[in-house]
Amino acid sequence: MLCRDVVKLLEKQSPKEYALEWDNVGLLVGRRDKEIKKILIAVDATVDVCNQAIDGGYDMIVTHHPMIFSKLRKVNDDTVLGEKVISLIEHGICCFAMHTNFDTIGGMGRLAARMLNLVNVEILEETLNGEGIGCVGMLSNTLTIEQLANQVKEIFDLKNVILYGDTQELVDKVAICPGSGKSVIDVAKAKGASCLITGDIGHHDGIDAVEMGLNIIDASHYGIEKIFMQFMHTYLFEQCPEIQVDMAKTKEPFIIL
Repeated sequence: MLCRDVVKLLEKQSPKEYALEWDNVGLLVGRRDKEIKKILIAVDATVDVCNQAIDGGYDMIVTHHPMIFSKLRKVNDDTVLGEKVISLIEHGICCFAMHTNFDTIGGMGRLAARMLNLVNVEILEETLNGEGIGCVGMLSNTLTIEQLANQVKEIFDLKNVILYGDTQELVDKVAICPGSGKSVIDVAKAKGASCLITGDIGHHDGIDAVEMGLNIIDASHYGIEKIFMQFMHTYLFEQCPEIQVDMAKTKEPFIIL
């Protein structure tokens, strides 16, 4: 199967018109006429992931976060990004990103909500055609924030989460926004959620949210979004069984000591 055909399958799952205007999705590196026999899936195209692709003889990397995000003025080995782009091109490896388009339509938010067994689910922040970022819904049973935090750790296979709020407060309506969710704090509160599960919450965001009456469970940016890998592995395995599809060997990008 050619790269252009794989791209069609990926854009069928998450059409690029659903990406937010500031995003950079799609085929970022490589030739559309490249024959694809092996695909490696990752959240980020780190140096380690690129090396795994090179060493493993992969033809394509499919990531959630775009490897090239801001304007790239030079492609040389003066920067880590330039070195990665050169290495992928030298080894004939394509790199494709599906970021906020995957967040928005049929991907990240709904999958996370299903994993939490939320019911009466609706979009947290609508962006286009009734689709949007994150989800809000009801827990099947009322829990304390501490119980919910432990459930999040178990479901998403996390060693730690950061909690802003009262561990013993009861919660039944929950918002979840995988990735960075500080921009949806007001939206989650307006939707009636008493807890927002997300990542990248800073000191001031956390204390402001609590003072608004919204508890925060910060599961880290990577912590929830890593579900992208299994989702896309299953999707590509079903759509193109002739291609070998593997998930990159990755881990949390930070350690809490």
